[in-house]
Amino acid sequence: MIRMRLNYSKKQYLADISLVVFAILQGAAFVVGKDALDSITPMFLLAYRFGIAALFLYGFLFKWIGKLTKEDVVKGVIVGTVLFSAFTAQTYGLLFTTASKQGFLLATYVVMVPFLYWFVHKKRPQLKVFVGSVITIIAIYLISLQGSLSLELGDALSLLGAFLFGVHILSIEYFTKHMNVFKLAFVQIIVALVWSLLTAFITEPIPVIMSGRVWYSLLFLGIFSTFVCFTIQTVAQKYTSSTHASIIMSMESVFAAILGVMLLGEIMTRNIIIGCCLIFIAVLVIELDIKPFGIRKSEDASIKDVD
Repeated sequence: MIRMRLNYSKKQYLADISLVVFAILQGAAFVVGKDALDSITPMFLLAYRFGIAALFLYGFLFKWIGKLTKEDVVKGVIVGTVLFSAFTAQTYGLLFTTASKQGFLLATYVVMVPFLYWFVHKKRPQLKVFVGSVITIIAIYLISLQGSLSLELGDALSLLGAFLFGVHILSIEYFTKHMNVFKLAFVQIIVALVWSLLTAFITEPIPVIMSGRVWYSLLFLGIFSTFVCFTIQTVAQKYTSSTHASIIMSMESVFAAILGVMLLGEIMTRNIIIGCCLIFIAVLVIELDIKPFGIRKSEDASIKDVD
């Protein structure tokens, strides 16, 4: 029994490390994607991204994917459709905002996930989640509202993307309990690819000539930010909760901001810096397990997080 427990603990530890790698690669994806959108339309960018990812996913993991059942396909269609919707909002949002701003706005899914979990599982989040939510709302105002009470289009789409990524995290947590993780990772990418191609051919002109720089961007997005990242996420979430996973993954915002300034020359205004710091504080408030003085261990055990 002890041996099994230790093995599972090691898997949880490896899952956390893997999700940090996810955050680094996804942070870079904001910058690479912003650069690529100067030369390719959003839906074809997603189509290439998911197509490259699907080829690598099947090429490396076909032994573990095996034969798909009707039930596997149905579950994968649900998760893949949510994933496509989230990336559509993110990619179009990136057309109208900076990589660094979008990185922090998308990090707000850390606050959204506990509330989505509450809605689905009827388990109320802890008080610290509500505190983190208030801090995040203030941060969003500083980052996005530019002195008015209306969101800029890019920022609104980024927040929609954050919500949809939160739904995606919860859907993966639910379906990996009843499905082979590699099958789910593969089917969701294929579904997102199909949706991207259909939308691209209907709404956008076919790209004829693309520079080597664009191809490098597409390969990075397809291989590292999609194949590697979402395989990592799907497998890692089998050994950790949706709330815990969302907190670690939100570090992508920090890497996006740093790389956006370093590589794209983006400017960080005082309000944006303060807002980003507030989102980081909100993440810490939700993550840290602060126990009030006077609560006995037996009492504390009854106060559960949504984890």
